[in-house]
Amino acid sequence: MSMTFTRRTFGLLAFAGALSASTMLAHAEDTIKVGVLHSLSGTMAISETTLKDTVLFLIDEQNKKGGVLGKKLEAVVVDPASNWPLFAEKARELISKDKVSVVFGCWTSVSRKSVLPVFKELNSILFYPVQYEGEESERNVFYTGAAPNQQAIPAVDYLMKEEGVKRWVLEGTDYVYPRTTNKILEAYLKAKGVPAEDIIVNYTPFGFADWQTEVSKIKAFGAEGKKTAVVSTINGDANVPFYKELGNQGIKAEDIPVVAFSVGEEELAGMDTKPLVGHLAAWNYFESVDTPENAEFIDAWHKYIGNDKRTTNDPMEATYIGFNAWVKAVEAAGTTDTDPVIDALPGTTVPNLSGGYATIMPNHHITKPVLIGEIQDDGQFDIVSQTAPVVGDEWSDYLEGSKDLISDWRKPMNCGNFNVVTGKCGGAG
Repeated sequence: MSMTFTRRTFGLLAFAGALSASTMLAHAEDTIKVGVLHSLSGTMAISETTLKDTVLFLIDEQNKKGGVLGKKLEAVVVDPASNWPLFAEKARELISKDKVSVVFGCWTSVSRKSVLPVFKELNSILFYPVQYEGEESERNVFYTGAAPNQQAIPAVDYLMKEEGVKRWVLEGTDYVYPRTTNKILEAYLKAKGVPAEDIIVNYTPFGFADWQTEVSKIKAFGAEGKKTAVVSTINGDANVPFYKELGNQGIKAEDIPVVAFSVGEEELAGMDTKPLVGHLAAWNYFESVDTPENAEFIDAWHKYIGNDKRTTNDPMEATYIGFNAWVKAVEAAGTTDTDPVIDALPGTTVPNLSGGYATIMPNHHITKPVLIGEIQDDGQFDIVSQTAPVVGDEWSDYLEGSKDLISDWRKPMNCGNFNVVTGKCGGAG
């Protein structure tokens, strides 16, 4: 009797354990996991932490609508800590261990380059939400930030036309995005007739803080008789001492305007903006955009984050566009499986926050308007210029090795760098 009782007890316990395990498995299968790969510590945390919060916000909003394909979305957040090799390790962990269906992440191009082999090998999807240097088109990546023709080149055109700039300082952080962008800009300026002696290029490390000598050089270069501007591809927390030193040396926007590609509302929130009034930034979105869509987004963001002073910025809008495009493509494909979703994404159109629409193009880039904003003393931007939507150009028309290349990831081409002269695909972009 005792043995019978014991066997029955063990049998019931085993059944209960199996039931519990199957329930847990069923629960796991009832959610769609979304990877978040942004630095929450280190030099890039100043910019990337907000993008982590943005993905969590968008997941929360989508779950209120019933999720996707009848399942709730579940965020899996990791911190690659501004450590570029660690991005690849964390990406592999998200895809292989956590079984995420998509990843939203990276800021710097060096972090994106670090994870590319992982996404190709494991055939997963990355949405990359930050302006970048172009010269790339990968099947597993969707670029919702600006290519150079959607930010850098229009910014230079604006300074030439509206500010009469003749001399150029290309100032950047020492990694792939500034170096490639400045290579494109240097070629573009020379094509516009700017002599080599009117262009200087300088790079400093991530986290650079001792700007006195560098800013003195900028000041001296601008004192030689021609209108001078700084085109800044400085990234991360190095922007804070850079702008502070501009103020210390009395460099005002009317004397030597600075146009930045990596300084938005989030970065300005940690600075004394009074000395920066009139300096510029080129983005595809500003918080000050006056549309019902933007007002609704900001209101929902403030309610979610519980802080009316938390700003919005361009990479947040790029994340918003990418997230909604992914949701729409998953619903069209009827699955979160990578290949059908990648096939469904080109042609997908979703609202942006400036009153228009963004379309995912066959080159995996999107359509974006170009906005130029002047810094105000409240840390916001006065929008002084806005274009119609521009198609992102993955391969620059101004670089010898790129001008004959196009990308189209639809079948039958399915190529990231098709040479229109030779008629051949060079392989993945």
